[in-house]
Amino acid sequence: MLHDTLHALLTELARISALPLERGETLPARAYTDEAFHRLEHDRVFRGDWLCVGHVDQVARPGDYLRTDAAGEPLVVTRDEDGHLHALSRVCRHRFMDILPPETAPEQGSLERLMCPYHTWTYRLNGEYAGQLAGAPMMSKVDFDRAACRLPRYRLEVWNGLLMVCAAPEAPPLAPQLTGLAERLAPYGLADLVVAYTDRWDGVPANWKVAFENGSENYHHMGTHAGTLDVLVPGKDTVVDESDGRWFSMYTPFAADAADAAGEDGAPMVGTLIPGLGARQLSGMTVAGVFPNLVMALLPDSVTFVRWVPTGPVTHDALVTVLVPAHAKRQPLFEAYVEASRRQFEVIQNEDLVAVRGVQRGLATDPAPSGGRFSHLERPLWQFQRYLAGRLTGAGSAA
Repeated sequence: MLHDTLHALLTELARISALPLERGETLPARAYTDEAFHRLEHDRVFRGDWLCVGHVDQVARPGDYLRTDAAGEPLVVTRDEDGHLHALSRVCRHRFMDILPPETAPEQGSLERLMCPYHTWTYRLNGEYAGQLAGAPMMSKVDFDRAACRLPRYRLEVWNGLLMVCAAPEAPPLAPQLTGLAERLAPYGLADLVVAYTDRWDGVPANWKVAFENGSENYHHMGTHAGTLDVLVPGKDTVVDESDGRWFSMYTPFAADAADAAGEDGAPMVGTLIPGLGARQLSGMTVAGVFPNLVMALLPDSVTFVRWVPTGPVTHDALVTVLVPAHAKRQPLFEAYVEASRRQFEVIQNEDLVAVRGVQRGLATDPAPSGGRFSHLERPLWQFQRYLAGRLTGAGSAA
């Protein structure tokens, strides 16, 4: 039976998620600190729904693999000799060793089979046999059914080039839930872009929802990013699209003098343009998100997607991937562009970290309800509450 605090939180979540946008409120503070609420999110959101774990460029060729995690589960995404992708547990079936331990195995690479470094059990990666045990030395003298031994497989969809995995067999397919968003993002050709770089911030001392909500609205540009982002993409000019279900999108035109705002050391703000963009995409920034924890910032030269992964009730990891057109990597100044992009993103991230840490400190005081309301620029947060209510209570909309 749910304990009293969790029951009260779920009751309040159901109430808040039913409010119209003009009366929208933030979630109660304990939704960002309570251990039982966190465990329920883990079970019903992160283990019960689709999560982004990477981009197809990271497993572009047969034999390529990508080590990743989803909902605390160690996974590996592989591409077999026929070009098919598979998402497998990387926990060996013998003594549960991580087959690709971060201490010794690269995050990406190429291999013909998975081999556990503990007792050298090997697993196949081809077609319908992906994950099946191929070899287990010194096991001839025991009662052992090799054919029945295989790594668990996870559902995998490729949506706009993003690798999406799901641990729940009953969850509905993802793509039909994102048709409207796919149409909005089509000009960027996400599936044809390649990874310029990845980065991560581990152990951020804040609940994952604090960071996700921060990344899902531009209202905070005028405060948190007053001298950086707001100069280029003023938050007050953002137009949030009307949408429903499990995604959101918004558009902010560049400031009139943004072209004069060069980066540090005169580094150009814009690299190699994504081919095929129209006037709207070239003249501003689109921000789009997929619940529960994925946000994309789409610019004329790049697409950055960020995932906030909970590691506890009040900690998370932030994972960043930056995509660019394939021909950008052939440009002589590409490395300089990447370095400038990294520096610029680090400045923005450090500003955001001040905000999310500060919010978490405020939440830790278990404050009374704020009595405030959402700005119209915070519509995605209102939508996010409805998503959460659908996942955790059955109220609102989980679609």
